[in-house]
Amino acid sequence: MIFSLFSKPSTVPAPGTALPGRSAQMDVAADHFVNGNPLKGPYPEGSEIIYFGLGCFWGAERLFWQLPGVYVTAVGYQGGETQNPTYEEVCSGGTGHTEAVMVVYEPQKISLDTLLKTFWEEHDPTQGMRQGNDVGTQYRSAIYTTSQAQAEAVGISRDRYAAELKAAGRGEITTEIEPAGPFYFAETYHQQYLAKNPNGYCGLKGTGVSCPLPAA
Repeated sequence: MIFSLFSKPSTVPAPGTALPGRSAQMDVAADHFVNGNPLKGPYPEGSEIIYFGLGCFWGAERLFWQLPGVYVTAVGYQGGETQNPTYEEVCSGGTGHTEAVMVVYEPQKISLDTLLKTFWEEHDPTQGMRQGNDVGTQYRSAIYTTSQAQAEAVGISRDRYAAELKAAGRGEITTEIEPAGPFYFAETYHQQYLAKNPNGYCGLKGTGVSCPLPAA
């Protein structure tokens, strides 16, 4: 992204110092550009939500909407303090948000472990406040969970993948793992961006280290 060309803060704002934002929610398209499902619900009964940050959200979102069993995806801003931020505000580093992907999935069709395997393998979770050439707090790796069961599964998968990374001589995992706070939808032009712009930018690059799934 063009904003990667400029110097960015390498730390999130201290509590109480983030940009103020606004009370009005972002006006976004009602339906997913690829599969037509509603971005903001209602979602199928029994579906679950988890949020992933793995660098630029354009390519990250495409990873997940392609998986069978994922009902809908959307991109947004999460992990910071600024209410209903704009993309430009997030790029300034003044919001504390990372670029995040909301994944609504049906557990009877796709397991959380499969989603986590995709997450760990498709980016480099050891890079701190960057992903490759995309530098800044908005590109930090993150998982935001919506249940205790998710949190436990995420912790197990993190430890499993950390062992694989260590065996491969790679660094420590820096992924931020927290219970989900507010998710603020990004502007419509960011939603399903790479479906609308097939030759658009995607800087995702994994470590090449496999994340083993748990025994069934």
